Amino acid sequence: MKNLLMVADSEHDANMLYAVGMFVPDPFIYLRIRGRGLIVMSDLEIDRARKQAPHCRVVSLSQCQQKLRREGRKTTGVAEVIRLLIRDHRVGKVLVPGNFAYGLALELRDLKVKVKVKPGSFFPEREHKSAEEVKKISAALMMAEVGLAEAMQALRSAKVGKDRRLLYHSAPLTSEKLRSIIDTAIIQASGLAANTIVAGGKQGCDPHERGYGPLRANEPIILDVFPRSQKTGYFGDITRTVVKGRASEPIRKLYDTVLRGQKAAFELMRAETPTARVHQAVQELFTREGYKTGKTKGRMQGFFHGTGHGLGLEIHEAPRMGPTSTGVLKTGHVVTVEPGLYYPEIGGVRLEDVALVTASNPRNLTQFEKVLEV
Repeated sequence: MKNLLMVADSEHDANMLYAVGMFVPDPFIYLRIRGRGLIVMSDLEIDRARKQAPHCRVVSLSQCQQKLRREGRKTTGVAEVIRLLIRDHRVGKVLVPGNFAYGLALELRDLKVKVKVKPGSFFPEREHKSAEEVKKISAALMMAEVGLAEAMQALRSAKVGKDRRLLYHSAPLTSEKLRSIIDTAIIQASGLAANTIVAGGKQGCDPHERGYGPLRANEPIILDVFPRSQKTGYFGDITRTVVKGRASEPIRKLYDTVLRGQKAAFELMRAETPTARVHQAVQELFTREGYKTGKTKGRMQGFFHGTGHGLGLEIHEAPRMGPTSTGVLKTGHVVTVEPGLYYPEIGGVRLEDVALVTASNPRNLTQFEKVLEV
């Protein structure tokens, strides 16, 4: 097996979290030498690491630095410690991820350590989720569902005021307020929510617009919730589109078409299906129904994002299902299925579930209801 090197914290670097399985807020050294992981930990973290990362050999940073000083080294920084370990383990070269620090790479080069960027995914096995990982993703999805349930309850309880503006407990119901309701519920369920989308009306036509200002009756509101489990680091991701009050006929047709597009994607999703084929099927269905994609008056409308993406320790990871994506779906892939249609004169509609790919029919990991009017 290839010898690997990373220097990162595991709270923000998904590859490091995958490798060690524990949260460490400060950067540390990870080496995989002849198939076994080795981590270099400070005195602050070493005892915890021995308990929480038993699959790795845990080495004391302070002891490495003491050895370097005994050898007469004046500097005992990260690069010198890496060189010491590579020398002691008789390693010729190491492969690093694409986001490896350039300055550290230069230091290692000056110390005659051979470093090369590993092409492709650093841990390609991350794409294939184990049964335990599927459980962790499902737990994160439940956190998203808790937040969505609170949002739906708030919308059902809301009153319609002047100019169709929604009122909640006699105060304006804004995107910001509804987002706080969602995020608070997720925190109480041991999740972390960031950039939750609550976008009403025309705002929903920008798929990553978080949403702002008053929400109104009789227009679509996109709720896109993607929390991270505080315990495991795995993400959930669910989107629903709802209307408080009565949806117009154009909105109903848009919603029904997106729902059919999602079902069409699910019907194709099985092992060995090309990822681009799934997206193509959805795009073709939308076009047949008269929903064209392209730029009108300087902005995109229609279906102009991918049908889905991998989900795990990152909110967006391989594989992708889009018009230019390559490769095929494999058993064990966990991917979102999130077609959407966006027209400023109507609003935006997006529906998103999460699927586990199998040799036959995919398993939908999302349990939350789909309802247009609340």
